[in-house]
Order: sequence, then C-alpha cells, then structure tokens
Amino acid sequence: MSRQWFQQRERGSPFALKLIRWIALHLGRRVARLFLYPITLYFLVMATEQRRASRDYLSRVFSHKVSLWHIATHIHCFAATILDRVYFLTDQHERFEVQIYNAELIFDYVETGQGGILLGSHLGSFEVLRSLAVKQQLPLKVLMYQDHNQIITRIFEALNPDIADTVINLGEANALLKVSENVAEGKWVGMLGDRVAESDKITECQFLGTKTSFPAGPILVAAALKVPIILVFGLYRGDNRYEIHFELLAEELIINRQQRQTDIQYWAQCYANRLEYYLHTAPYNWFNFYDYWNQNNL
Repeated sequence: MSRQWFQQRERGSPFALKLIRWIALHLGRRVARLFLYPITLYFLVMATEQRRASRDYLSRVFSHKVSLWHIATHIHCFAATILDRVYFLTDQHERFEVQIYNAELIFDYVETGQGGILLGSHLGSFEVLRSLAVKQQLPLKVLMYQDHNQIITRIFEALNPDIADTVINLGEANALLKVSENVAEGKWVGMLGDRVAESDKITECQFLGTKTSFPAGPILVAAALKVPIILVFGLYRGDNRYEIHFELLAEELIINRQQRQTDIQYWAQCYANRLEYYLHTAPYNWFNFYDYWNQNNL
C-alpha cells in the first residue's frame, strides 16, 4: 500500500467548492446533483493520476479490464457523497433513507457506558455515521489528520463548527492520549484502517489478490486499551440511499507477546477480508484515488 496519499495535491479551488456548497444549500439537492456530471467530466479528463488509480483498483475488484464509463461512475459516486456531506452537516437528515444493520452491537455498549474503537475505511461515507451519532446520541470522536485536504475540511467545518470538536487530530503529539481519555469516558473513537501514513507501523495482508500493507495502529490501540473494536461501513447506494453496517471484530482484542506479529497480522487480515467483502458489494464506493499498491512508496 502506498503512502503517497498524504503528499497528494488537493484538487478543487476554494471558489469552486464554495460555489457547490452555495448551490446545494440554496437551489436544493436535485439541482446540485446536476452539477455532478460536469464535475465528473472535469476530473475524468484532468485528473490523470486519480483516473489511473481508479482504473487499477476497479480492474482488481472486477477482475477484468475497465472502461472510461466505469471510471466515470467511480468518480461520480465519490462526488455524490461529497455533495451529501453538505446536507448531513447541516442536519438535513430527512433527505436521506439510511438503513442501519446490527446497530445493537454498538448501542448495547453505549447503554452500559462502555467506550471502544470504531474501525472504518475510505469506503462510502463516514459522514453518514456522524449523522447517526447526532440523531441517536452516539458519543463519537473521529481520529484523523486534520491538516490533510485543508481546503475542503475548512469549508465543511464552516457549515457546522461543532464538527471540529469531534475530531482528534492525529498530527498532534498527544493524539493517542486523547483517544485513551475519550474511550475511558465512554466515547467511541472512529478510525480509518485502509491507509498507511508515514510513521505507521504496518502489517501485511492479502487484499484483492495482492499482498498489501495495512496500518497496525488501530489493532494496537484497541489491544492496549482492552476495549471492543467494531467495524463500520457506510455505503452509498445511489440517489438518496445509504446503509450503515456494524460488525464486531473483537470484544477484547488480545495480542500475545510471544506471537505479537502473528496476532497483529491475524486481526488486520480479518479487517481486510471484511473490507474486501464490502468492496465487492459496492465497488464504486472505495475512494482511495492514488497509487494504492505501489510498494516503492512504503
């Protein structure tokens, strides 16, 4: 797995993003969605690196050559979820149909005051989970690199300033201490486990037919805190339909000192297997538009 996502140049000017935000809020979702087509065409033509990455990924998940139509569909799906963030962040939840599967897995813990780790990915929309947190009082924090994609982050935070308070900045030295404190208070900390950053410890997993590096951090954090770790996948199903799937990875993730690397790899592979399963159910939902399998960047 490549680390180049962290250095990838952010596309889209502040003016263009603010224009789309204005259109979404003042002209409505139906009109705003019409703009997804020229946006898709623009990125299909101009974003060479992202187009190449999409082709590589889609050829793996489909196991055959893909056309520009497949790539355009992939980009359009991504653009649609970005647009919908505007509505989720401005509490317009009534616009969407959200099906939730196995919600009791996490809410049973919440009722007892037990905190834990929610392990997600760049599959679909994590924003739909934040929407659930607001509507159903799920005490949620999100661990992320706040300095990455600063333009879009600032524009969306302006829609809902309270959203910044839910973020634990992974770029800060005391980030893991904050994770521990919040989990001890009964909160659930969301992490994304499908990208390797520069300083990450890694483990190797089989993923879409290739040995791939995954970050070991989420596994190590859950094991150190001795808390449940639940997988979460927020899938975009087209139009205004979303799904949230919860799956228990472990009630308490135990790593044996004598076989530390083996245990880490086992749990990471369990995560990779479930991620791959959902990729096959919603192939256009995976939004890692960079050279994901370039081992030279490890």
